Amino acid sequence: MKSLIEGMDKNFDSRIRLGIMSALMVNDTVDFNTLKDLLDLTDGNLASHLKGLEKAGMLLVNKQFIGRKPSTTYQITATGRDKFTTHINALERLIKNT
Repeated sequence: MKSLIEGMDKNFDSRIRLGIMSALMVNDTVDFNTLKDLLDLTDGNLASHLKGLEKAGMLLVNKQFIGRKPSTTYQITATGRDKFTTHINALERLIKNT
């Protein structure tokens, strides 16, 4: 018998990371300030979660200047999309079985 938590990924244990990945699943790219406002986070809190997801290969970071202003955008990777989908499916199985 499968474990109820099989398929869950530790990278998505945090509600903040769930929010980041959810936003990236439905948008091609999302910029830092949009994520910060959407999730109501401080710069440091958001940055630390984004760094962790980037290190795990879940998202890509694109830094550029628009005019003289820096702009950082994030995009989900194919690996991130696959792992997050697997995680969400595992959560749904868990909910249905409890």
